[in-house]
Amino acid sequence: MGKESTGSEESVTTVVVAGVCNLGIAAAKALAGLVSGSSAMLSEAAHSFADTVTELLLFTSLKRGERPADAAHPFGHGRERYLWALIASVATFVGGAVFSVYDGIHTLTHGEELGDPALSYVVLGVAFVLESVSLARTVRQLEAETARLGVGWLRFLRHTADTALKAVFLEDSAALVGLLLAFGGLLGSQLSGSGAWDGTASVLIGLLLAWVAYVLARDNVSLLLGRALPGPLEERLVAVLRDQPHVVEVLDLATSVFGPDDILVAAKVHFADLATAAEIEQACDTAELSLRTAFPAVTKVYLDPTPSRAQSS
Repeated sequence: MGKESTGSEESVTTVVVAGVCNLGIAAAKALAGLVSGSSAMLSEAAHSFADTVTELLLFTSLKRGERPADAAHPFGHGRERYLWALIASVATFVGGAVFSVYDGIHTLTHGEELGDPALSYVVLGVAFVLESVSLARTVRQLEAETARLGVGWLRFLRHTADTALKAVFLEDSAALVGLLLAFGGLLGSQLSGSGAWDGTASVLIGLLLAWVAYVLARDNVSLLLGRALPGPLEERLVAVLRDQPHVVEVLDLATSVFGPDDILVAAKVHFADLATAAEIEQACDTAELSLRTAFPAVTKVYLDPTPSRAQSS
């Protein structure tokens, strides 16, 4: 339980740091965008406001998902975090991507009057520093998680059930790329006198946000529906069960993720024919303990003693 609460607290802190940074950045970008008339800066402001809303929803998801099981929800409320995280991905798409693409296309088709870009450059520089601080915090948690699990970054981000951590990492990374795009668009428009550079940067920022929203929505929908563990992990679970006393064969295995530290394991197990009922009961208890020891995230284990396929036929 200690590991679970620590991991949850780490994610909450990561989300809060990102949210505070994004709120301040959003206000500064909006002011700079209005002063300079830059569509890319206004798109970046929408980007940061969307990220702020996203962090608030992610914070809600973490707190709601921590609630313990009750009579009406015997498996707990872990999956509710994915509902709120899904809503957060929609907020990123609507609040950031749609506005940015629309504003960029409007600039490309109608042009824009550029004001003094000096404030925008200052805001972009400060925002880059603050986003880097937020990303550094996220990276430290990622390094701790990957080291604990013994997996690489790419595999962790692809399969992790901690979508709050993944969301903050993707959003902070996209924010840094977006700042570079906004800087390029602003500088290009200033040097050429054409708003096309700024409009193009705004569209690219919107497309980047749309990709982030899609990735996060896809993952949260999958987890909300009850995603199983990756095949290699299920094979390791089967190996642990096969090593237990009196276990002859694992006939079927089903897993379901309720949260980053809340996994259900159910299996049909063929025990030795000569094993007594007491020995089978003891074997089930031993198997459950072994699974939880090998995989601390496993919180629910259901084993069904089942005759082999040959016997049942």
